[in-house]
Amino acid sequence: MKNILLLAFALLVIVPAYAQPDTLQSSKSHHFSVRGELWTRGEIRAGALPAQNGEEKAYFLSGSTLLGLDYLHNGFQVRIAPKHSGVWGAQNGGDLSLDEGWISLTHRSGLFLKVGRQKIAYDDERIIGTNDWVMNPSRPDLIKAGIDREKHKLHVLFAFNQNADNVNGGSYYKDGGQPYKSMQTVWYHTDPLPQLGVSLLFMNTGMQNPLDSLNDTQYQQLFGAFVEGRPGPVDIQASYYRQTGHCEYALPIHAWMTSIEAAWQMTSRFRVNTGYFHMSGDEKFYVPPEGALGMTLKTEVRGFNPIFGSHHQFYGAMDFFYVTTYYGGNTPGLQDFHVGVKWDPSKTVSLLASYHYLATAIQVPETTKTLGHELELSASWTLLKDVTLQAGYSFMDGTETMAVLKRSHNRNHLNWGWIMLSVTPEFFSYSW
Repeated sequence: MKNILLLAFALLVIVPAYAQPDTLQSSKSHHFSVRGELWTRGEIRAGALPAQNGEEKAYFLSGSTLLGLDYLHNGFQVRIAPKHSGVWGAQNGGDLSLDEGWISLTHRSGLFLKVGRQKIAYDDERIIGTNDWVMNPSRPDLIKAGIDREKHKLHVLFAFNQNADNVNGGSYYKDGGQPYKSMQTVWYHTDPLPQLGVSLLFMNTGMQNPLDSLNDTQYQQLFGAFVEGRPGPVDIQASYYRQTGHCEYALPIHAWMTSIEAAWQMTSRFRVNTGYFHMSGDEKFYVPPEGALGMTLKTEVRGFNPIFGSHHQFYGAMDFFYVTTYYGGNTPGLQDFHVGVKWDPSKTVSLLASYHYLATAIQVPETTKTLGHELELSASWTLLKDVTLQAGYSFMDGTETMAVLKRSHNRNHLNWGWIMLSVTPEFFSYSW
């Protein structure tokens, strides 16, 4: 830990000293801009997030307003983006937070340093993503440094979280803005061929037991690879990751996931995609019947945990999986075979449809692996340059397994609809 802090300090001192104005990027102009991002979304939930028992449908409107201030001079850049989000009519009036607040220094050789609250996204965003569908996504505070070249990129990330600037009281972290105490990540990407990209990822994440303030930080590791090839009109992506180490409760972790995706751009306006992924699950998974109690002795963690990924993008639009937890905190894992089409009837309109076959990765006692079938429809219409109207509808035909895992009798009547207006104007832009 001390070595990592020393490295971070060295980066803060050495890189700014090295990146003098006469050695930064060639442009010497100043640029300042002010942009807005305004979202308004209405939703009808009937079983989504998560399925509930015999409750009425939920109707609500939510909104998000962000004001982004950006300043750029040579290789020095600053972004400050306060944000307000919440449900219309909420008693507390919503949440006011800082969505982004960072500074960066970039050398013409490709060396860079970025410090502060920032968005991070790598590869297909399955492992590390922005999760921008959420009205108020959690942004990490971290130091990111590395080098970006044409065919080689190397990024190093470091984060350390605490509840307050205590004079004493140790380093226990609970109920903070992030699920982890500390995080160190190395990401490397190379393009060995014009139509081939390969990424390698290693993450070391420190977690603390939320029930025991005396518990030491437990570290878990994630490592794997992401490959993308683009032979002609076909785009193929594949990934494999493993998790090891120990969870916050000091249990050993032995988990993994794999995925493969393919998309074929048949014409300029029509695309077909298909894919499959498998996320490992905990063995001896057990959910007691509704109204009953039960316990399972757990000696290790075999359920893969996508801590930082964009869950809504991958695990079904209705957010049954990985956004909400299962009984007892265990997971049966997940398998997803999906196929979809995208049609652009005009330059301003896009229509999408997809089908998902969902199943658990392990056998849940007295049930089958099949969770159900999910159909997702969505449309996007660009009304003006900075104004977009979107809408979607999802339907889940669940099995008895789905009813057991979610403790819901309404397994065959799970649906969700939404409509959203997105406005992203540039209010002011000036260069000198």
